[in-house]
Amino acid sequence: MKRYLILEDGSSFSGEGIGANIISTGELAIQTANFGYQETLTDPTNAGKILVFTSPMIGNSGINAIDYESIDPTVKGIIANDVALNISDSENFQDLDLFLKEKNIPAIFNVDTRALVHRLMREETIKASIMDTDDEHAFDQIKALVLPKNKSASVSTKNAYAAPNVGKTVAVLDLGLKHSMLRELSLRQVNVTVLPYNATPVDIENLRPDGIIISNGPGQPDEILKAIKPVLDHFYQKCPILGIGLGFLALSDYLKLELVNLPQEFDGINYPVIEQNSNTIWQTAMDINQLVLPDSVQLNMNQEFFDLHTELLAGFTMEKEKVIATAFNPEGAPGSLDAIEIFDHFLKMME
Repeated sequence: MKRYLILEDGSSFSGEGIGANIISTGELAIQTANFGYQETLTDPTNAGKILVFTSPMIGNSGINAIDYESIDPTVKGIIANDVALNISDSENFQDLDLFLKEKNIPAIFNVDTRALVHRLMREETIKASIMDTDDEHAFDQIKALVLPKNKSASVSTKNAYAAPNVGKTVAVLDLGLKHSMLRELSLRQVNVTVLPYNATPVDIENLRPDGIIISNGPGQPDEILKAIKPVLDHFYQKCPILGIGLGFLALSDYLKLELVNLPQEFDGINYPVIEQNSNTIWQTAMDINQLVLPDSVQLNMNQEFFDLHTELLAGFTMEKEKVIATAFNPEGAPGSLDAIEIFDHFLKMME
């Protein structure tokens, strides 16, 4: 079945449709990972996006029960060069087409993704729709659409829930957390309670936490700062705090560090960062569109991580203030596990 990707600038790309046969609109995003498509399309950070995969083919390993980053994906669509429509016959794996139908996600393959990526590299944000036609009415619809704000509110848990264990107690503010982060905490015997993004200081205080994590998530820091600021006012310098992704941006803004837009949003697994003290380079996964301008840093930082592409600050540690913040995802998923020791550092900080 022929379907079209319609861009707000009046251009279109045709291909073969699979997945849900629905009209869907969202923000186009380049996904540079060459593996881990299941983790990517179920990552809440990608809420509202139509993902353009640069990998030549996706779908060849199917969908399994382990690699979900959320049970109900919130991506608006998938664009790919090629999709494997048949996988090995196994009860443990589901083919991608059936999965997309079940989750009501449309997809188009046989698209010239190289040309599409070149187009995206010249624009900060492009609205797009997956449709059955590319006529004038379709273009009028996409031009009139306004992309939703405050995506974290839409993907955050509405009710607190526990992931019990026997070690340190950590409160996680869910801005769009990944299951892999909870898995890494569980492996370290951390007793976790996940709270809505707008949980109050009293909600957190009642848990008597040894530490607080402000998770990754979609959207911009100014959309969640009103909810996060009272928590930081109450716990900053009193309780260890780890901010990841959007949590990194929220902490940076709170500390009055200057955030600058990236030339192109980072959305993939191949983003090297260098730790200034040891000159160690980590290959990291990032889903972020801003980093910190180093010249704006007036604080005493024990560790600083710089993105090698832009030389902007992508992470820092302040031992005295009990703060760790990383623009990259320490758990990877998909991606390298180079940064996994961030969780171990956080545990030591709680001790």
